[in-house]
Amino acid sequence: MVIDLRLLPFGDRAVLAEVASLAAVLDLHAQVAAQPPAGVIDIVPAARTVLVRVDPQVLPLDAARAWIAAAAEAPASAPAAASVVELPVVYDGEDLSATAALLGVTPGELAARHAGTEWTVAFTGFAPGFGYLVSDAWPFDVPRRATPRTRVPTGAVGLAGAFSGAYPRETPGGWQLIGTTAATLFDPDADTPALLAPGTRVRFVPRAPDAVTGDAHDERAGATRAAGGVGSHIAAHPAPAHPASARPALTVLDPGLLATVQDQGRPGHAAEGVALSGALDRAALRTANRLVGNDEGAAGIEITLGGFRAVAHTDLWVAVTGAWGAIRCAGRELAPYEAHLWPAGAELQVDWFTRGARGYLAARGGIEARAALGSRSTDILSRLGPAPLAAGVELRLGPEASGPVPPEDLHPWGPPDDDLIEVGLAPGPRADWFSPGALTALFEEAWTVTSQADRVGIRLDGPILDRVRGEELPSEGMVPGALQVPPAGRPVILGADGPVTGGYPVIAVVSDAGRDALAQARPGTTLRFRHARMS
Repeated sequence: MVIDLRLLPFGDRAVLAEVASLAAVLDLHAQVAAQPPAGVIDIVPAARTVLVRVDPQVLPLDAARAWIAAAAEAPASAPAAASVVELPVVYDGEDLSATAALLGVTPGELAARHAGTEWTVAFTGFAPGFGYLVSDAWPFDVPRRATPRTRVPTGAVGLAGAFSGAYPRETPGGWQLIGTTAATLFDPDADTPALLAPGTRVRFVPRAPDAVTGDAHDERAGATRAAGGVGSHIAAHPAPAHPASARPALTVLDPGLLATVQDQGRPGHAAEGVALSGALDRAALRTANRLVGNDEGAAGIEITLGGFRAVAHTDLWVAVTGAWGAIRCAGRELAPYEAHLWPAGAELQVDWFTRGARGYLAARGGIEARAALGSRSTDILSRLGPAPLAAGVELRLGPEASGPVPPEDLHPWGPPDDDLIEVGLAPGPRADWFSPGALTALFEEAWTVTSQADRVGIRLDGPILDRVRGEELPSEGMVPGALQVPPAGRPVILGADGPVTGGYPVIAVVSDAGRDALAQARPGTTLRFRHARMS
């Protein structure tokens, strides 16, 4: 079966394959997910596209495009044998009666049709583990609520458009709620965290209201899924389990504006709705770890704009990199980008930064925190990983020291430039949705970072980027650094904790190297974009 597709650029580390229908998405996803070559990091199906994110040092973009094109022309693989995931559901949703009336059926008929349909997870997005379920046998197109709810409870089962789905956790949402399930839909400690991963077949099993409570563990444990084929996904190798130090190494006295534990992130889970996360200035954290003799992937503390204070309970070797500001230990000023001994009982203060936005505190051994999907990173949007640090939080050290503290580094480190930052942009998949004037303005005009800038995204102020296509874009995969352009016309740059799918057109993508520089932009920083070199 030949799948017609259009291959679109998506920055310097991804390719977007666009097809004609959701059915074609399922077919293409099955083909490319069956046997991905080395270098493929994520495969993310969406409404009309499949996003393939790669490591170009292992799999160059040209080779990735050739592989996707060959997969689209190859005979369809025989589907792997798979059992159906059965979800217990009580049809007690707040919108059941109103939705049934809207569709011209009784509530009982709507529940029976929903339970009698076998569904397939087309893609995952919105929140970790939120699967968009489709079926050729489902005849209804259900409008979303005119006013979304600010709170949809965990386990709510809903309808929107041609889709059904179940909320893995409490979030806002605009779907019509028809029932409730007690199944655990997302468990970061499970071998397959998302119960409803793309390609999974699903049936809803009606239960009486008094029978559904307490089923979550049993339903999760008993669920089965395809081994390989359309049920497979690319997953990061989990970090090896190491015993943490039994005693706390330090206690946070004041986290400042925001302090979080971060490492190099959790790649490989975007198809399950999980963002990359990790340090925004990855190079700064790697450098801090090298300065204290850690493995480069060890977790440290990301400090936003400064104001961090902590006290040590044992002698520690530490280094602070990234943003620039006064660093004091027991009243003595310390230099950034150098390893220092932090004596037990002394207070360390990272003052408010005068240059840059994010500093990184590495301690010899690495910061120990409960890992989620192989990473100790805090994800602000999805609330995966350890919670943001607060006064009174005790932190322990891990076993990430890989060598001695190296001799003094004579590299001439200096403060990051946060007045004017030049950022390389690689081509985006939807540049043709914008006028020639918009593309010119993107590169020739100056842009200002607004106060709406965090780990999820950075909203920019500048000229309006006019579109030549005004229709709504079906949801498609996203990557950190994507410049989405909402209807108002000013771009938003997605951060490491940003959503893995989105519905605004992406005009360009910050180069991988540019993401580290962008991490040091603070409100008021001027950005200028240039064309990134593509390998």
